[in-house]
Amino acid sequence: MAVSEQTARGAEAPSRPRKALTIGAVCKILQNEFDDVSISKIRYLEDQKLLSPRRTSGGYRLYSQSDVERLRTILRLQRDEFLPLRVIRQELAAGGDIVLGGDGERKPAGGVVRRAILVDTSRAYLTLEEVVEETGAREELIGELENYGIVQPEKREGKAVYDETDREIVRAANELSRVGVGARNLRVFRSSADREANLLEALLGPSLRSRNPERRKEALQSLESLAATVSHLKHLLLVRDLRRLAGD
Repeated sequence: MAVSEQTARGAEAPSRPRKALTIGAVCKILQNEFDDVSISKIRYLEDQKLLSPRRTSGGYRLYSQSDVERLRTILRLQRDEFLPLRVIRQELAAGGDIVLGGDGERKPAGGVVRRAILVDTSRAYLTLEEVVEETGAREELIGELENYGIVQPEKREGKAVYDETDREIVRAANELSRVGVGARNLRVFRSSADREANLLEALLGPSLRSRNPERRKEALQSLESLAATVSHLKHLLLVRDLRRLAGD
């Protein structure tokens, strides 16, 4: 799922760059909107895997128009919504369709709100009725998703309850069902997710099971970062194949 970064600007806003820019030029453009932006801050965001400008043979960074728009989105989410970088990274990589208006307001594309779900956040539980109410999905669809292992409710006090991840899965599956994609067709995504999780477990499993709190904390942070990178790679591979499909 691609992240849409659309900005409607007034007359006072800087014009959009038409060619590759140096980091100094990018900083100058964005300083009109973000007082605290600096070359060192942009470099830090790159170190955090939020930006990937291309480099010349001499090692100089060159920022494209899309790089500048992505950086503007990151800075607005930091300033206006106080989101931590790992949440911003996950939303950009994993599909929260972010549309920013000229007033800096963050709006969901197509009226759909996608929430970033983090590995180490506390979980809230919902009943079947609450999931139906919040997602608009039919109970029959949720039952099919359970049968195919797409959502995995827990039993608490004799009743099935769903966490926030299940809710968002149901929300996405409900959107796909409107164009004829059934629950059984989603098994391919479940299989892909299982393989990716197994890969990350092989890399970080010992650290995640460590009794040392600091080591476990670092492993959780690495897990979030690697998961975002894997998701981004998967998205890029999909985009490449879709371009071929479209005959681009």
